[in-house]
This record gives sequence, structure tokens and C-alpha cells, in this order.
Amino acid sequence: MVKILDSLLRKSTPSTEDDYMDLDLEAFEQAEASAPAMFVKIAAVGDIKDSPRIKDEIYNGNVVIADISRLKMDKVMYERVLKDLKEVAKDVNGDIIGLGDQRYVVITPNSVKISRDKIGGVE
Repeated sequence: MVKILDSLLRKSTPSTEDDYMDLDLEAFEQAEASAPAMFVKIAAVGDIKDSPRIKDEIYNGNVVIADISRLKMDKVMYERVLKDLKEVAKDVNGDIIGLGDQRYVVITPNSVKISRDKIGGVE
């Protein structure tokens, strides 16, 4: 500890160019620039056990389109999963909407809202 304090408090010798190393950050900057801000993930939900993986994706900032058609056979499981997904959307200040006669659910993370206005098509 004393050595660290001594090195911080003592006068240092002037730095020379040999004391520094050039870092090539171009490759890193290019990789960062090409990395997407979020992904759209597809999930098939057959049970409440599938819910944690979907929630993780939402917490990681991704959009999830979940096929919940297999849950339609079990009303209790359907309600439990939807409640779970609604809670995660609320928790991250995201959004959730059902599509296709409630066969699919789209869950979004923070800062992504789903418009309820349809574009084109017949109502």
C-alpha cells in the first residue's frame, strides 16, 4: 500500500515516446459499429418452463415473437404464461401485444413500443 501511495505522490520523470504503446482500435471499433442494438428472437412456448428463457431475452434488450398456440389447449397454463410475459414487459417498461387470434405474442424491451395501428390490409 505504501508503494502505491509513494508512486502516486512522488514526482514522476517526464514521459518519453517509448513509454507509450500505440493501440490499434480500428478492428474493435468496426466490430462495435456492426453489432446490432437488438435482435428479434422467435420462441415456441409449450409450457411455463419456456418463460424464463423468453424473459432473459427481453431483459437483454431483444424483441421476442412467441408462438403460444400450443398453450390454447390448457387455459390455466395459457393464463399463467401470459401473466408472466405481461409482468416482464411491464417490469422493463416495454410492450406486449397478441397477434393472429392470440396465436402469437410480441414482447418488446424498454424503449420499444408496438403501434396498434394497422398498415394497409382489410379490417
